[in-house]
Parts: sequence; C-alpha cells; structure tokens
Amino acid sequence: MRADNRHHIHQAAQRRHELTRSKAVAALRKLENEGSPVTFEAVATEARVSRSWLYTQPDLREEIIRLRSEGRRDRPPVRTRDRATTDSLHTRLAVAHNRIRALTEENASLRHQLALALGHARASRTNLRTTPT
Repeated sequence: MRADNRHHIHQAAQRRHELTRSKAVAALRKLENEGSPVTFEAVATEARVSRSWLYTQPDLREEIIRLRSEGRRDRPPVRTRDRATTDSLHTRLAVAHNRIRALTEENASLRHQLALALGHARASRTNLRTTPT
C-alpha cells in the first residue's frame, strides 16, 4: 500500500497560489505608482497571469475596478470640438471607398497585363519548340 502524499501536492499548490498572488499585487502596485492605466489586461500582462484568474480573486478584482474607475476620473474629459463630427467621419469613409475602388481597378488592370504577358511568354516558348532547325 502506498503512503498518502496528497499533502505535498496541496502544499505545492498553495505555494504556487501565493506566488501568483504576490506577482499580481506587485504588478498592481507598480502600475498604480507609475500612473499607468490599471486594467485587468495590464495587470495580467505585467504579472504574467491570466485575466480569468484575476477575475476569480475577489479582493484583486475589486481593487482593479476601483483603481480603473479612479483613473477615468483623473483623465480630462474629451472636448466636444476634439471629437470627430459625423460629417468628417462620412468624408473619411467616402475617401476610403474611393481609394478601395481605385485599388480594385488597378488590381484588375495589373491582372490583365499579367495574363497578357504570360500568354505572350507561353506563345514564344511554343514557337521556339515548333520552329525547325
């Protein structure tokens, strides 16, 4: 009969959990001290943990949400005149559509030229083979 060694597995899992938590807390504090935006993505990337794991930790989740909302209040609001107007967005969309149309036409022309060049090359190879020497 084997000895019950489950406690070793539990201890290892507990150490791994504590290490992961300490990395997440350190990342959270670093972002906060740097004045960087505190988001789940930023903390997960900095701590090299998964975002889903962060969401399962109630205290970390609450702290990230709190710091994230504080960060939004500290940012100055976007002024209305700095926002894109509907007319400017429509203009940009029209320019993009025109550019796409021009590129589509150019692409079709280049495909036609390539087909002609390949046809001429094939014809010249065929003529070389059929010419008596």
